[in-house]
Amino acid sequence: MEETLYNIEIHKDDGGYLGKLFSDVDGVKEFKNEYLDQLLRDITIDMQLALEEFSNRSAEFTETHEIPRR
Repeated sequence: MEETLYNIEIHKDDGGYLGKLFSDVDGVKEFKNEYLDQLLRDITIDMQLALEEFSNRSAEFTETHEIPRR
């Protein structure tokens, strides 16, 4: 099964770059940076942190809702 986790838009203007990160969980986040590589780094780090947090919450939920074995 394939699922879209994020959609990303990147725009360039006179002041640098604007990145928009769209997700069902976090809505829309905007990132600005003068340099494209630093903008991509910021977006990547934000996605990694969000996915780690989601994984931790999922693991905690699974641990607290385990079905007792007989």
